[in-house]
Amino acid sequence: MIRVAMVSFWHVHAKDYARQAREHPETEIVAAWDEVPERGRREAEALGARFYANLDELLAQADIDAVIIDTPTNKHRDVMVAAAQAGKHIFTEKVVATTVRECREIIAAVDKAGVKLTVSLPRLYWGSTHAIKQVVDQHLLGELTLVRTRLSHNGAISTPENPQGWLPAHFFNREQCGGGALIDLGCHPMYLARLFLGLPESVSAHYGYITGREVEDNAVVTLQYPQGALGIVEAGFVNRFSPDTIELHGTEGSLLYNTPDKKILVRSSKVEGTNWQERTDFPPDSPAAFQQWVAHIQQGTTADENIKMALDLTTLMEAANISAQNNQLVRLADIGAQG
Repeated sequence: MIRVAMVSFWHVHAKDYARQAREHPETEIVAAWDEVPERGRREAEALGARFYANLDELLAQADIDAVIIDTPTNKHRDVMVAAAQAGKHIFTEKVVATTVRECREIIAAVDKAGVKLTVSLPRLYWGSTHAIKQVVDQHLLGELTLVRTRLSHNGAISTPENPQGWLPAHFFNREQCGGGALIDLGCHPMYLARLFLGLPESVSAHYGYITGREVEDNAVVTLQYPQGALGIVEAGFVNRFSPDTIELHGTEGSLLYNTPDKKILVRSSKVEGTNWQERTDFPPDSPAAFQQWVAHIQQGTTADENIKMALDLTTLMEAANISAQNNQLVRLADIGAQG
């Protein structure tokens, strides 16, 4: 049995990960810490777990094997390095960190300690994503020329039930989050664009501030590739009914996917006939990131692809933030040099 500690309940998904840990037959939650002690004690009591007011004390406990980290993003580097140095396996909410430098420091600490790190990047493992990637790998679209990925919700919009929006107020804290809609919700369309097109040469980002918060609630990022392809990543907290959207266009065809239909439509010059064809034969979902983490701990393996994607995601997010702040195109080679 892998004995797990919850490290903060700051993120909205912390309870989801606690549920996964409680439901998994090979994990149990034995302890908790939170940078807000009152919240931590309350959640620990609900989980039937010990609460520690001091993180170092928690990490020193021999009966804790691993940690689930949901702290504010600006605490990720220090908390994860400390956890790795204490010999604790790490499952973390995205992003790993807001800068490439901090991300590499975390990965270096994990590698040195020999602990297992896995990052929550859930849409990588969905059957719909696998189905789209299969179409790309079969070259039915030819050379990809444009990829558009979009994810948005209404978390910042005032309603009678939630005058400030349903997202927690701290999700609009620049210091804690490292950004707004893009670095939170936009992670998902960003790593999907990276999956389909690879890393771009440069990034250009534009942020909007519809509700007047100190972080963006509306974002568009353009990814530019040396062969001329473009990626368009969109994210927002200010849309009530915006569908999740994936569009792939190439020299030989196009692919469309969106919610709520959850249908893949493909039209390709390489397929007999010229009409749009619906794809319904999705592969099954891969195991969720949490399940993969447990398997890596048990089997002594490493989440190489997951960690590489997480590092690339931080690279893209840092580049986007610099671009939006300075209103300029940012080359990823320059981000790498800073890291």
